Amino acid sequence: MATASSKLEGKIGVLIESYFDEHEYQRFNQFFPEHGYEVEYVSHLWNQEKLTFKGNDFTEEVTVEVEVKDVNPADYKGIILIGGYAMDRLRYQERPKDGQSNQAPAVAFLVKAANTEGLKIGTICHSLWLFCAEPELLKNRRVTCAHNIICDVENAGGIVMFDGDEAKNTYIDGNLITGRHPGVIEEFMSIFLKEINK
Repeated sequence: MATASSKLEGKIGVLIESYFDEHEYQRFNQFFPEHGYEVEYVSHLWNQEKLTFKGNDFTEEVTVEVEVKDVNPADYKGIILIGGYAMDRLRYQERPKDGQSNQAPAVAFLVKAANTEGLKIGTICHSLWLFCAEPELLKNRRVTCAHNIICDVENAGGIVMFDGDEAKNTYIDGNLITGRHPGVIEEFMSIFLKEINK
């Protein structure tokens, strides 16, 4: 996706699958190019050259040609896990084995990304679901998320940060930037941009 800025600062990789949050998708495509970053959508393509995914409301779709197994997290200035139900779909594994950690390609990519020095990872709304597939990545991390996955995040070892009777709008814990839901997308993107520009 082309940038609207004359100077390209780098690429932001966005993990995506069907049933993604369409408001987040629209804003990522506007905001990050305006600030000099190319947005590249990445997914597991199931041995296809490309796949087209539709959003939650079937009003937006994206055709992805970048296979998550083939990319190096270090090629990006930041990684974002889009909200909606996309990350639940990306943690699907065909043949789970008793006692074996999740082997889904997107989970393997997330492990590499989390261990890439200096790389910032952003999650919003339901997208911490992908972290829940590899609990060691979430253990003792301070985060925020959609209220209806708080139990999943806590069961995976994450510590949900509160502001009164609701989860915080946004939170930064080291290289992990989390947002509560699409209603805080502007705050989330601004914080994420500031973090990757450090």
